[in-house]
Amino acid sequence: MKFFQLHLSPLSFLIIINTLILFICSVLKHILFQSTAWDLAIFDQAIYLISQNQPPISSFLNIHILGDHAALIFYPLSLFYKLYPSVYWLLFIQALSLSLGALPIWYLAKHQGLNKYQSLTLSLVYLLYPLLFNINLFDFHPDVIAIPAILWAILAAFANKLGIFILALIIILSCKGVLSLTVAFMGIWLLFLNKKKLYGSIALGLGIAWFIISTQVIIPFFSDNSANIGRHISRFSYLGNSFAEIIHNFIFKPWLLLQGLFNLANLEYLLLLLMPLIWGLSFRHLSPLVGAIPVLAMNLLSQDLLQKDLLHQYSLPIIPFLMVSVIATMATEKAWFRQEKYIIIWSLIGFLALAKFGYFTSRYLESLDTWKATQSAISQISTKGNVLTSTYIAPHLSQRPLIKLAEDGADGFDLNQFDYILLNKRHPGRASSPELIETIKQKIAQIPQFSLTYEKDNVYLFKKKD
Repeated sequence: MKFFQLHLSPLSFLIIINTLILFICSVLKHILFQSTAWDLAIFDQAIYLISQNQPPISSFLNIHILGDHAALIFYPLSLFYKLYPSVYWLLFIQALSLSLGALPIWYLAKHQGLNKYQSLTLSLVYLLYPLLFNINLFDFHPDVIAIPAILWAILAAFANKLGIFILALIIILSCKGVLSLTVAFMGIWLLFLNKKKLYGSIALGLGIAWFIISTQVIIPFFSDNSANIGRHISRFSYLGNSFAEIIHNFIFKPWLLLQGLFNLANLEYLLLLLMPLIWGLSFRHLSPLVGAIPVLAMNLLSQDLLQKDLLHQYSLPIIPFLMVSVIATMATEKAWFRQEKYIIIWSLIGFLALAKFGYFTSRYLESLDTWKATQSAISQISTKGNVLTSTYIAPHLSQRPLIKLAEDGADGFDLNQFDYILLNKRHPGRASSPELIETIKQKIAQIPQFSLTYEKDNVYLFKKKD
C-alpha cells in the first residue's frame, strides 16, 4: 500500500473546502475587528520582525519571542512574510494545517483495514470536531501546525517510514517547547504498547532532549525565566509556587492532586472533549491516549478554565490520539455506530451544538457601529512608527517594532514613546474601559507634540508632530 500517495478524490475536495471555510471565517472575524493582540498580534509582530532581519522582541510580552515557548517554527514562517508581509498568511496556514489532518487520518484508517468509505467518514469526523472550527477563530497559534504533524508521525511509525517520522517530530517540537512532552509520551506508547522500539526510542529521546533544551536553555536565555515560569505556574498555585514545591506536594500532599482532578469543572471538560467521538471510543483501544497524557493532565490540574473548553488551543494535541483510538475501535468493529450515515449524523450534531459559528451573528458584530471610523483611522497611520491602541485594533497594526495596548496600566506609560495613539472609547477592548481611555486622552492633551488628527464615533487618532 502506498501510504503517502496523495489521493485526489472526495478527500481532496473535503480538505480544500474545509480550508476555504476556515480561512474565510477567520478573515471575516479579523476584518470585523474581533481578532486580538493575545495572540494574533504577538505572533504577527514577531514573524514580521524576523522577516525584516530584526530581533523578534515582542513589545507585548517584553521578551524575545523564543523566550515565550521556544517556538522555532516562527523562523520558517517568516519566509512567507518575506514574499509579502501579511497577517493573512497566518490565518491561511492555520486553516490549511487544521484541514490537512484529514489526510493522514484517511491513511491511518486504511492501514487498519477500513474501507475507503469508512476512511473518508473518519476524515470527515475529524474535520467536524468542534474544537478545530473554534480554534481557527481564536486568532493564530503555532500549535495547529503540530496537529497534522502528530498524525503523520504516527502514520510514519506504523508504515516504517523513518525519514518522514523524524521530520514530523522536528515540526512538532518546533511549534512549542511543551509539545516535547507529547512527543516523549508518544514515544512511550510506540515503544511499550506498539513494539515499535526504534520509533518509540527516537520519539522518547528527542522529546526528553528538547524539553531540557527548551526549558533550561532557550527560554531562560531569551526571557526573564522566573517571570515566564511564574506566568504559567500561577495556573497551578494550589499545588505550589514552584516546580520543586509542586513535586513535593505531589508526594506528600496527594489530596491536593485529587482535589485538582476530581471536580465538576473537569467532569464538564471531559464530557465536552469526548462527546463528539464517544460513539467510537472503547476501553480496549484507549492506549493511543498515552500520548495525550501530558496535555490532558495539565488541563485537568489547571485552575484556568480556558484550558477546560473547546474554544482554546490547550486541547488540540489530544485530538490526534483520540482519532487514532477511534480508528482502532472501528477496525475491530466495536464502535457504537458502524454505519457511516449515523457516524456523520452524530458528528454534525456535535458540531452544531459546540462549534461557535453563531458568534458571527452576535459577539462579532458588537463593534460594527465603529467599524468604518476605525478603518478610516487605521488608513491614516502611514509609517511604521510606535503605536498605542486597543487589543482589537492591534492585530491590524502589529507589523512594527513597538506597539502597546491601551489596557490596565497604560495610564502609567510614557506617551512620548509613541508616534500614534489610536483609541476606541465606545469599544475599548480587553482589560480596558471608557474611563481608562478618557484618562489617556487627558494625558495626551497635556503633551503639545500630539495633535488629534481624526475623531468619529468615539474613535480617536492622535499623531505626534514631526
